[in-house]
This record gives sequence, C-alpha cells and structure tokens, in this order.
Amino acid sequence: MKALTGFSKNKNAYQAGLEAAKMAGKNKDAKLVFAYMSCDYKIKDVIKGIKEVYSCPVIGNTSFTGVIMPEGYIGGNEPFVGIMVLSDPSMVVGVGFADRKAYQSARDAGEAATKAARVMSKMPYNDEPDLMYMTASPTEEEFFLKGANRVVGRVPLFGGSAADNTISGNWSLYLDNKVTGEGVAVALIYMKNGFVNEFTGAYRETKDMGIITKVEGTRQLVSIDGVPAVKKYAQWRGRKPSEFMGAKLLSETITSPLGVKDRLGDLIAIRHPMNGNDDYSMNIGANLAEGTTVIRMEATVDELISSVGKTLKKLNARCKKPVVAYHLVHCGGRRAGIDARINEVYKEIKKNVNGVPFIMEFTFGEYGYVEDGNNTTGGLMLSFTAFTK
Repeated sequence: MKALTGFSKNKNAYQAGLEAAKMAGKNKDAKLVFAYMSCDYKIKDVIKGIKEVYSCPVIGNTSFTGVIMPEGYIGGNEPFVGIMVLSDPSMVVGVGFADRKAYQSARDAGEAATKAARVMSKMPYNDEPDLMYMTASPTEEEFFLKGANRVVGRVPLFGGSAADNTISGNWSLYLDNKVTGEGVAVALIYMKNGFVNEFTGAYRETKDMGIITKVEGTRQLVSIDGVPAVKKYAQWRGRKPSEFMGAKLLSETITSPLGVKDRLGDLIAIRHPMNGNDDYSMNIGANLAEGTTVIRMEATVDELISSVGKTLKKLNARCKKPVVAYHLVHCGGRRAGIDARINEVYKEIKKNVNGVPFIMEFTFGEYGYVEDGNNTTGGLMLSFTAFTK
C-alpha cells in the first residue's frame, strides 16, 4: 500500500480540488480518496476537480475549521481541502451512499448504503471486508451503524461525523457527486495489508459518577440519581447550575465531559453535553441509556494537546509491521478547546509519525472499536488508524 496526500487553500472550489489532487500525484493503483474540506465550498465543484486526476471513489465530509497535513495546519479563516489517496493493486473497495430523507429510518439508510458498497465491491458475499469506513451526519450515527452491521456484522470501523465551523447544521458528507447534509456514506475495504485503530477519549476518570435515571428520546439526559442533570453536574463541579445553561454547557464541558464504560471496561465512550435546557436537562451529543452509569471525566487543555502524541505512541506500539499511512479523526470540540494552540497538535503528530503520510480531520462525532468490543461512536474522542505494510 502507498498513501499520497495533497491540499489546497484556493478560494475557487474546482481549482482547490484539482490542486490538491495534483499535489498528491496521480497513481494508477489508486483505490480510494478521503477528502475533507471547508463547508464554505460548493462541494461538487471540489470533487469535480479531484476527479480530473482520480477516477476512483472520493468519500468524506466537511471538517471543523481545517485539517492537519504533513505540511501543517490548513484552514482557519481560509477555505481548505485536504485529501489522502490509498493506492494498492491488491486492494478492493466498495462504496455506498444513502440520503436519510429517502428512508424511513437511519437504520434503513445505513443498511442501504452498506449493501450498495458490498455490491460495488463484487466480492463474494461470504468474504468479509477487513475494514469499514463510515461518515455520517450528526444526531443518528448509532442507528446508521446498526444498519451497516446488519449487512457486514462486526467489521472493524473507523471514521467520523460531518462538521461545520459554527455548529449551525451547515455540514455535508459526500461520495463522488452525491452530497447531503443528512445521511451516510460507507466504504468497505478488502486488503492484504494490516491496520490498527486506537479509539480513546484520553480523559481521566473522576470520582463523580451516578446512575442515569431518565432519558428522553435517545440524547436528552433528564436526570442522574433522580436529580436534574444540569443540577447534578453543577454539584459535581462545585458551581451554580446557571453557569451551565443553554449553549454555555457545550464549551464548559470540553475539559470535563461525561463518559460511559463498555461492558468490559476497555473503553470509556465520551458523551459531550451540548445544551442546558430550561428544565435542567441536558442535550447530549450521543445516545444514552437509563440504568447505566455516567462518569464525569477531566482533562486540561495541555492534556488534550499531549493526548495526540500519547495516542499515536500507543498506536505505533501495537503495529507489528511498518506503518505506511495514518488516518486521524480528531473531535471538533477538542479542537475548539485547543483553539489558537492547534499548531502544538501538529507538532505532536510530526514527532510520532516518522515521516509517514497522514491526514487529520475534525469531526462532530468519532467512530472506532476496541478489541473484543463492538464498533461504537462517541464525541470529544480520537480515532486514529494506522495502515501497515
């Protein structure tokens, strides 16, 4: 396997896609292009530019404020596009797309996209893919994934949710010329090479924990231990509930979110509180279940930055063969908390990738897995994938 990367900050969408693709360089064995870009672009024009160089599928989503490439952080106040091309003569890729509005449920959409990917791959039905990539709109990721699992079962997962710069719903995900703000795209990858995924929040557990006693729908946390959620959280923080009302809750919890453990305790999936409601309930960025324990987590901004390097070290230690590419999914909320110190994240990456090509996107939901566990989604997390020889 070989990985090629390119980027552009051209304000013209078509030229930006073309420049990024030309920078990566044409490869006859190209099988898949990951493309992450500014929500300000006309997406189809960017992809049209990429397609001038690559005929293989182009998949991805808009990224919060920028991307990080081997050359540095690309974005900020400028439009941007970054791509990574996977090239391998022995690799087989099938891709599928579903617009949520065309289906009765997110589960049905996820199933349809994954079936389409399986058909496109032309692989025998009893031949399981080695790896599944998914990008989706925020709010229903777990259900898109359930639909995908109906088709391929427990295939190792990586990817993330589309994001915009203002959390206003101006995000997009796409597969070639298909673009939507609400839906899912899937790539099933069959390959002879290896891969490793490290999925973590990299937060510290505190002693503050309680039982979720009421949830409305799937993502409105009403009460913890019978106490309104915002009031309980404020109590844990030693502060007034008024400090966590409305949109203030989002920023106030970047360094102290909630977490839920998987059944084996191997993974704490982070749950990012998004909004404090008038009844002191919380809107959460991922699904919750009544009768389970929620834990208050902690990390300083310094730790959010250093966790990138630490996670890459863990990932590298698990790789039995040389790494040829890194696909790095970093939560947009963490990136907001890091703010003007984003170049320190770049330095952490450069210290630990040893010159290997990489791309980092910033998402509003992260997907991954742990050994002996299920594929899952979270927020404020890192999903780092290494492709090996």
